[in-house]
Amino acid sequence: MTKHLMLHGEHTTLVLAHGDGPPAVVYWGGSLPNDDAESVASALNRPLAHATIDVEAPVALVPELGSGFFGSPGIKGARPDGSGWAPRFTESRPPEVTADDIRFFCEDPIAGLELEIEIFLKNNRDVVALRQMLKNTGDTPYSLGRQSLSLPLPTHAEEILDFTGRWCDEFHPRRQVWEAGAIINENRRGRSSHDHVAVIFAGTRGFDEQHGEVWGFHLGWSGNSRLVAERVSDGRRYLQAGELLFPGEVILEAGETIESPWLYGAYSATGLSSVSQAFHQHLRGRDTHPSLDKPRPVLLNTWEAVYFDHDLDTLKKLADRAAEVGAERFVLDDGWFHRRNDDTAALGDWFVDDQKYPDGLEPLVSHVTGLGLEFGLWFEPEMVNPNSELYRAHPEWVLADADYELILGRNQLVLDLANPDAYAHIFGQIDTLLTDLDISYVKWDMNRDHVQATHNGRAGTRAQTLALYRLLAELGERHPHVEIESCSSGGGRADFEILRHTRRFWTSDCNDALERQRIQRGFSMLFPPELMGAHVGPHVSHTTRRTHDLGFRGAVAFLGHLGIEWNLLDASDDERAQVKELVTLHKKFRPLLHSGDVVRLDSADEASMTQGVVAADKSEALFAYARINTARSSVPDPVQFAQLDPERKYRVTILALPGRSGEFGRTRPQWMDDGSVVLSGKALMMMGVQPPVLDPESALLFHIVAE
Repeated sequence: MTKHLMLHGEHTTLVLAHGDGPPAVVYWGGSLPNDDAESVASALNRPLAHATIDVEAPVALVPELGSGFFGSPGIKGARPDGSGWAPRFTESRPPEVTADDIRFFCEDPIAGLELEIEIFLKNNRDVVALRQMLKNTGDTPYSLGRQSLSLPLPTHAEEILDFTGRWCDEFHPRRQVWEAGAIINENRRGRSSHDHVAVIFAGTRGFDEQHGEVWGFHLGWSGNSRLVAERVSDGRRYLQAGELLFPGEVILEAGETIESPWLYGAYSATGLSSVSQAFHQHLRGRDTHPSLDKPRPVLLNTWEAVYFDHDLDTLKKLADRAAEVGAERFVLDDGWFHRRNDDTAALGDWFVDDQKYPDGLEPLVSHVTGLGLEFGLWFEPEMVNPNSELYRAHPEWVLADADYELILGRNQLVLDLANPDAYAHIFGQIDTLLTDLDISYVKWDMNRDHVQATHNGRAGTRAQTLALYRLLAELGERHPHVEIESCSSGGGRADFEILRHTRRFWTSDCNDALERQRIQRGFSMLFPPELMGAHVGPHVSHTTRRTHDLGFRGAVAFLGHLGIEWNLLDASDDERAQVKELVTLHKKFRPLLHSGDVVRLDSADEASMTQGVVAADKSEALFAYARINTARSSVPDPVQFAQLDPERKYRVTILALPGRSGEFGRTRPQWMDDGSVVLSGKALMMMGVQPPVLDPESALLFHIVAE
């Protein structure tokens, strides 16, 4: 007999049906009264059409091919004799229900499988989180090819927004109408990837930042993934996500259980920005999230300052300059370890180069910490160069099939962390450095894809991903004061699961302020600003060779976790003074930037881009307005703000950015000449304020404060 349960978020309700098989979502959307579950199910009960099977299989959380669901099944696998390939589960015992969480228990004694599904919706949050656990209760191994979860969507969710990209071009939005059939996004790179990001937004036709119903989805997993958005022939829509498994990668022995990654979903009736805020609120509610009690330290990273050319005296002087401009953390990037003079050698040899540092790193660490700065260090522990002491001693530790010719990427191979000996070796080397030196921060890099990744003769990406999590967790337990950054050729590994062990993302290797406008906007769809590494680079971009003034570079970096990636020894006195002014200004607004609601503004003017943060109590806001190219019109449109309190009065000013050289046209808007303007929140949202005429690739900051 079918029964119904409800879970409530702050603005969201989830109605679930259970009792006849795996649970299914009947309704997911805006808040409903608490006593309406049976009425909702009755109102949405679907009739049978002609020429169909006699019972319509639901879009269950784990859909079943064996029950007549002809979309993508949630479980795909079989036993050696071919049996168990289309399981059909029944509820084995009543669900366990709390205010925020429900656990369902199902079994298929014929297939020899037990299924547990956990679904979570905290009553003061709006993010649904679910996962499944599958146990082999049979006597023979069960080869698992898929373990996915599905959430249905209403038929009026007619458009899809997802993200692609590449190195230095992360989080590139892609929008399409959701017609009949399936949109499939599969990632086989062994990391979250630049080009197949495990994020999808679906919504009503024409949804934008502030309008329309929107459902957002994210798979919290740092390895391979598979996402499907399908509209089946009977009109139903659903999204399915799970780990992508290669043949033979998971074989459940008798009695073994496997847990799927978490699938996260969020809903809003008021556009994309509100869905992002739900995801941000979820992340900010974790115990491991960076606390406002310790502001995010402004850092200086040495990569674009010195590259592999490490000299102790030069680095000490660079640290002096970092302290002078107000940095709070100094990160020594690639090039510090044994014979690491370029990118062709030494990965895997995590001990200090005695030629560059004859007395070890202690003199530099002591100098940095003596200036009052934290010290950080770069590692790439998952990789090994063939030209390394480690590889020469243990070529068998590579994550590859030794019977084939090895394929290099960036002059390196992947180290098999699921190999206990390789794991222990890497853990020991990093643990020793973190124990012996006053290191507060680790930049954890991962710079190449998995190719024919083989562990113990089978596909090994899953084992590698789980070993990575264990390594990060063990290091975190041993060194709880050390903050770890997730870097993977920039933003190639950005997901909720890696955030259980890390505190920051390096968003992109591209510091070009123009490219960063779109990259950071895409990043903010899922992650809040305090997790977004955003650095001020030199005038000429390292990756694009574009030239930008400090005002534009600073305006872009201002909205994230601010850093500096610039050889300040080459900067003029005026430039260093401007950097110091920028850092001081950022610190002043850091509490707002790293706690407020991210709001992205829509605009018909494709030459501009505006995004910012609004305080939770609506008392203050800061928006960055950027002119990203030459506009069609000579005078820009007014900027219409969003998510302010319509009844309050606000004073709007322009926050002076150091180093800004952009022109303002022949005249400025009157309110700018007056110094400010006071308007109601309603007026600021409905009519907005007129920005000045800006040169392309320049920006300004609107500061909005309640009177």
